Parts: sequence; C-alpha cells; structure tokens
Amino acid sequence: MTSPGTGDRRRRSPVFLIGLTLIALLLFAGFSALGAWQVQRLGWKRDLIAQVDARIHATPVPAPASADAADAYKRVTATGTFLHDRSTLVQASTVRGAGYWVLTPLRQRNGALLMINRGFVPPEAKTRYDRPEGQVTVTGLLRLTEPGGGFLRANDPAADRWYSRDIAAIAAARRLAPAITSYFIDAQAGPSPDRLPVAGLTVIRFPNNHLQYAITWFALAIMTVVAYIIVMRHTALDKRP
Repeated sequence: MTSPGTGDRRRRSPVFLIGLTLIALLLFAGFSALGAWQVQRLGWKRDLIAQVDARIHATPVPAPASADAADAYKRVTATGTFLHDRSTLVQASTVRGAGYWVLTPLRQRNGALLMINRGFVPPEAKTRYDRPEGQVTVTGLLRLTEPGGGFLRANDPAADRWYSRDIAAIAAARRLAPAITSYFIDAQAGPSPDRLPVAGLTVIRFPNNHLQYAITWFALAIMTVVAYIIVMRHTALDKRP
C-alpha cells in the first residue's frame, strides 16, 4: 500500500521541477520589474512636486499665448477687461463646501481672450458676486483645461450645466472661440479674501504612493524566492532514501 508521502514524491517529476522553476523566475522578474518601475515613478513624482513648488512661488510672468503641461501651475499675470455677460458657473467642491467656480473671459489689450477662474461662490450667491468694471490686472496660477466632465458627470452645454473647466467647450458655448487661449488662470486671493467670488482656493495635491507600491512589489519578489527555496528543499528531502 502506497503512503500519501510516496505519492507526492512521485508527482514531483523533472518536468514539474522545471515548470516550477520557470514560474518562479517569471514571477520574480515580473515583481522586480514592477518594483523598479515604481522607483522610477517615485523619482519622477518628486521632481514634479519640486518643479510645481518652484513655479507657484516664482515671480509672475505675462500670460502666454498658449501652454502645455510644462507650464501648469506657473504664476502668470494678465491685464484686460472682464466680459461678465459671458461668465460660466462650473460646479465646485471646496474647503468652503459645494458651489460654483466663476469663469469669466478677460479681453486683453491685444484683443485676445483669456479665461479666468475668479473663484468660488456658494449656491445662494451665484448671482450675487462682484463684477469689477474697467481694466483689471489678474495674477494667478496657469491651469490646463479639464475636458471630459467631472463629478462622474459629463458637461451639458445645451442645458448650461458644467462639471469641469473644459475651456474649448465653454468657449464654443459662449461663442468665444477661436480667440481664447486653451488654458485658464486660477486667480489668487485679493486684498479682501472674503469677497465673492473667493479666489485663491487652488488645491495642489499630487498623490505619491509609489514608495509603498515599490516596497509591495519587491516584497512579493522576495516571497516568491522564499517559497521556491522551501519547495525545493522539501523536494530534496523527499528524495532521500
């Protein structure tokens, strides 16, 4: 009569051991590669955070005619006249609660239009906020357009319901294109921070969990090696007479 242990030994053929080794190698290589990738991402994220921190504290520069990812969060300044009749309210969730961002086009001296996020207003004050007339100078952070909607809802231009700051869509709905820039400016807080709209509420937060992810992947790689060694040791012991 064959004992269970004898049956187990018979099943551990050379083919089984080769297959086990290949699987262990693939798992180890895969987990290690993922860990190394997360280390690279960690370095990239730290560089990005340092770059953004330098931009938001730099001396303001004139607002550019166009912008890309390398310009995000730069401090810029622009002078012109607000077109209050073309303002758009975009749903917002802030430290002050839910409400709206007030996006108003600014006609610059050269005739070009630039969208300004003037700040936050609560729902009960969405028609009762300051509308400065004449020439104004705005200083703030350059922000890239936000296409695709937000709050798990798509923008609905036909119903004038906006959930993200999609500059192209807003410009089309307000008949501002193509003279408007593809980005907007988050206005910085003014001398009266409690006046509506409330500016200076830009949240600058970059999730940085890459170190934890790297540790997890490398730990799985080590666990794979340990498990492989344990199995091979048991196999060697089983082969003893």
